[in-house]
Amino acid sequence: MARRTRRRGWGQGSVEQLKSGYWRIRWRERAGERRTAKYADRGDAEAVLARILGNVRDGKPSGHVAPESADAPLLSELAEKWIERRQQTHRAWRGDKNLWKKHLKPMFGHLHPAEVDQGGVRRLVETKLAEELSPQSVGNIVRLLSTFYSDIIEQGLAQVNPARALPRSTRRLIKSTHDPRQTAFIEKQGDIARIYSKLEQPFATMFAVGALAGLRPGEIIGLEWGDVDLGAGRMLVQRQVRHGKVGPTKSGKPRLVPIIGPLSKILAGWKLATGGEGLLFKPLTPWRSRSKFIKDSTMRDALRVAFRACGLPETWTWYTVSRHTYASQHVMGGGSLATLREILGHSSVTVTERYAHLRSDLFKPEDLLKLSVGMSREGGAVVDLAAARAQKAGENGQGMTTGKVDEADARG
Repeated sequence: MARRTRRRGWGQGSVEQLKSGYWRIRWRERAGERRTAKYADRGDAEAVLARILGNVRDGKPSGHVAPESADAPLLSELAEKWIERRQQTHRAWRGDKNLWKKHLKPMFGHLHPAEVDQGGVRRLVETKLAEELSPQSVGNIVRLLSTFYSDIIEQGLAQVNPARALPRSTRRLIKSTHDPRQTAFIEKQGDIARIYSKLEQPFATMFAVGALAGLRPGEIIGLEWGDVDLGAGRMLVQRQVRHGKVGPTKSGKPRLVPIIGPLSKILAGWKLATGGEGLLFKPLTPWRSRSKFIKDSTMRDALRVAFRACGLPETWTWYTVSRHTYASQHVMGGGSLATLREILGHSSVTVTERYAHLRSDLFKPEDLLKLSVGMSREGGAVVDLAAARAQKAGENGQGMTTGKVDEADARG
């Protein structure tokens, strides 16, 4: 008989070294919940565990650990160094910096890591919702706070991540209300041709690359002729432009995208018109701009003019008319989700499945429930009530009947 594992009781804990070199402490709360934390030094780990166990025995929250000293770093100081490190590893570090500066720093910047708890996170959520931020936006702020705490926990500067394992009542407040099945796209293929015809160059060809190959706007801007193989019918997507700077694709990996027949003709003509060297799409007035790439705002303005000419919603974006349109048309045309994932460069098929509701074979007859139960009623044929009413009206000499047609009337 296997030996039963002994359960650690509340108020008890342990310290162990991990393969990474960090020291992990584990303890059990009075309510039975198991918690862990990591530290770079064994002495720090043991000291923190002792204070946590003391708090648990005294009935205090385990995460309410006083700072080591008055010189302990504040969250604002730690966040500055954290954002500097993210510049080297995360392409969206500018957005993270703005979120911290505008939303997190005013509420938590003056506090020590141990002074932020789940109650503080709840107050953050309620405050931002009162400022009329969407639940999705507030959720992004909370997730950024969680990422920040995960970083300082690895450095041994915090014990508990207050933004993780939030109560259900708090999670409901930041649940996204967006339904991916309602994502807009160009449903009629005729509208794709209309938009293309109303756009000036180079925006017409840029639109064709997005709508017929599924590239992101930043990937379209960064595309070079060396990436396009018209003979083989494919293009290599290996970079994108954000904020005027070149970087890797969103997934960090290059991918091959097929060039279908209509797009091949458009690109062949564009190659003859531009010379086929360097960037596919260069700024119209490079002498007036420091950037060698077309600006996002210029693309949006050109698209709105075409929308207005076609009578289409001007609120649509390049994602709507290019990438989302390509994905939706691919699925409605019978293409597989696995192939679509490779073309779009999604991290997982779960992301691609947002388009699955557009499949024509979503409800196959052979997949539906089959029952052999007879549901017809006994005792008589089906009566045409409309015909019976008309007959009764004729017999009574009236233009219409106000009474109900009962079974006797129906039988004549």
